[in-house]
Amino acid sequence: KVVTIAKSKKFRDHHGKVLLEGHRLIRDALEAGAVLQTLFFSTVGHLKELPEAELKRANLVKVKFEDIKSWSDLITPQGLIGIFSKPNHAKMSYPAAQLTSSLPLLLICDNIRDPGNLGTILRSAAGAGCEKVLLTKGCVDPWEPKVLRAGMGAHFRLPIVANLDWESVPSNLPAGVQVCVADNKDPGAGAETASVLRGAGGAGSAPGNPKAPVKSKAKAAPEHEDEEGAAGVCVPELAAQYYYENWTQTPVAVVIGGETHGLSPDALHLAASTGGKRLVIPVVPGVDSLNSAIAAGIVLFEGKRQLLRRHKQEDKRQEFPVVH
Repeated sequence: KVVTIAKSKKFRDHHGKVLLEGHRLIRDALEAGAVLQTLFFSTVGHLKELPEAELKRANLVKVKFEDIKSWSDLITPQGLIGIFSKPNHAKMSYPAAQLTSSLPLLLICDNIRDPGNLGTILRSAAGAGCEKVLLTKGCVDPWEPKVLRAGMGAHFRLPIVANLDWESVPSNLPAGVQVCVADNKDPGAGAETASVLRGAGGAGSAPGNPKAPVKSKAKAAPEHEDEEGAAGVCVPELAAQYYYENWTQTPVAVVIGGETHGLSPDALHLAASTGGKRLVIPVVPGVDSLNSAIAAGIVLFEGKRQLLRRHKQEDKRQEFPVVH
C-alpha cells in the first residue's frame, strides 16, 4: 500500500515523500544527504552496498523479491525500494567533483511535460556542469519515477528548484544574468529566422561575415490560445542567432521549451528583459524540430564550451598583463 501510494504526485506533495528504486539511485540520494525513512529489501546482501550509518536511522523492512517485483516499475527490479523525505535542494550536499566543475550556466525548463525528456535534460544539465535547474509550473514533477530513472542520479548532483511561478523565477537567478531561449517549437519564427539567417551568411558563414542581429517576430503559436485568451499576448521580439555563435555573457541561463506547448510568452519576456537572444539550432528543411532533450544537450554543451574558452582567455590575460 505504501509503495503504491508513494508513486502518486498527490502523496508526494501532501506527505513530502518520494520513492526511489535501485542501488545507484538510493546510494546517490544517501550520499547527498537525503533522509531515508523506510527501505524495502529482498536480501541482506543488498544492504552491504549502502552507507551503514544512514541505514541505522531508517526502518528496514525485509520482503519477498516477488513483492518488490510486483511493486516495481523496472523491467529488471533490483530488490531495493526506498521511501525518502522529499529532498530540499538547500540542505543537500552535492558531490565535490560536481561543485568544482560547476559553471555560471543555468537551465530553465518551460512546459517540459514528458517524464523521459525531463530526466534526460536533468542528466545533460548535470553532465554539462550547470549551476542550477529551475522548473516552471507547466513541467512534469521531477520526482516522478520515470523522471528519476531517466535522470540517472542527476537529482542528487545539482540543485533542482521545481514548481516555480514565472514571477519567482528572477529571484532564483543570479544578479546580472542574461536569459537566452532555445526555441524548439515556434513555427512562424523558425521559418522566418532560418531564411534571414541564411541571408546573413548561412551555416557556413565565414568569421568575417557581418552577423547582423536578426529580429524575429515570435508570434504566439496557436497552442497558446488557451482559456486565458493568450492569443492576445504581446510577445517581444528577440534577436536570433545560431547556437554556436557567442552568447555566453556570464552568468547565463538557457530556457528549453517543451515540444507540445513550446515556450511560454513569460519566457520570451524574461529573455527580452535581460537582453537575451533566441538560439537557433539549424536543421535540414522539412524536419519539424528537435526533441527538447536533444536541443537542451546541444545548447548546454555549447554553452559549456564557450564558457571554458572564455575562462582560459581570462586566465591568459592574468598571466600576461597587457602593458599600455
